[in-house]
Amino acid sequence: MINKAGLLLLIFLILANSSFSQRSDNNPPEATVAEAKLSFKDIPYLKKAFITTTPTHRKDGIPVGKLGVNGGNKEVILKLAQEIADNKYGNFDSFLIAHKKKLIFESYYLRGRINLPHPQASATKTYTSLALGRAIQLGYLTMADLDKPLISFLKDLDSSKFVKGVEKITLHQALTMRSGIDISKDKRKELEENSDLIKGQKHVQVFLEHTAPITSDSQIFKYKDDPRLVMQVIDAVVPGSAKDFIKNELLNKMNITNYHWLTDVSGLPRSGSGSSMTSREMVKWGILTANKGKWHGEQLIPEAFIARSTSKIVDQSEEYDDIPSGVSGTAYGYFWWQADMLIGNKNYLSKAARGGSGQTIIVIDELDLVVVTTTHRNVDDPVSVTATRVLPAFIK
Repeated sequence: MINKAGLLLLIFLILANSSFSQRSDNNPPEATVAEAKLSFKDIPYLKKAFITTTPTHRKDGIPVGKLGVNGGNKEVILKLAQEIADNKYGNFDSFLIAHKKKLIFESYYLRGRINLPHPQASATKTYTSLALGRAIQLGYLTMADLDKPLISFLKDLDSSKFVKGVEKITLHQALTMRSGIDISKDKRKELEENSDLIKGQKHVQVFLEHTAPITSDSQIFKYKDDPRLVMQVIDAVVPGSAKDFIKNELLNKMNITNYHWLTDVSGLPRSGSGSSMTSREMVKWGILTANKGKWHGEQLIPEAFIARSTSKIVDQSEEYDDIPSGVSGTAYGYFWWQADMLIGNKNYLSKAARGGSGQTIIVIDELDLVVVTTTHRNVDDPVSVTATRVLPAFIK
């Protein structure tokens, strides 16, 4: 016969056991203090994937909801998440979904941790673009300035030493990777070994002195140094430094505090790669863009800049389209990628920050959907996975 104390203990144990899985669902993996000091490639793999359809509110500025209740087919997404956990699509570290400005699904795998900034690679280009948009919002530049020669913003340059044609480079062209600047690897290495030659605007000076001549034929899409030119313009037009401006006027505004951003050889923030963000911080960039530049009611980026930067400016379909994956019409904007995702007989335009093997922030305005992934090499294209496996869960 169980006495009163024993009965209470039994009830406690039953309740504790029944609620264990729910508590587990709401406790995503966190990097330890020791792990946070490691190189990302040395982060140990999770023994078990973390998957939840009810992300917790962490006082980080991201509204949360529930998959299925606040949109999406729960069964379809959970099946995909399990396939990711089974490594069907390669080395995914995280996969998150926000719908109607609420985070409704969150999962971590392998090296993914909720509090660990993940290397962003070329997704850093998108953050650089949005930083320029912030400068426009605050009046340090105008939308009309985008079509002006890039050198008109850089007052410390010696134009007498320029290669022919550099005056043709507009800010618009640099934002679309079409400056035309072309310097050999050997020459670049030689120049960057002399740190005195490349600090501040001197970095641009050596580009414009040693590039091949700029012509209409050379100003074609090339994934090279153009983000560095854009960061130089930001640094030249804002009060103080580009580093402080990005921190104070953009990151702090969005409560992005857990990040890393490396310094370029010029002394400015790296612009083409070199940042690290947590997956939740990536969701913030997606929500900001989906909300046409507004964050919690404040217009951080002009709506007109968001519209232009995420629009199809440079056609890339011939090189990047993959029709069997459901992705076509690939194009490039201001350090943003665009693609059409075909579901049935209807196309949905996606806009994506893309880095490395699969650091992506994918925005589909028509569905009010943001999909974030982080990976580390050898993965299926997250844009294709989103097109074929995620979108059907949000289309009625």
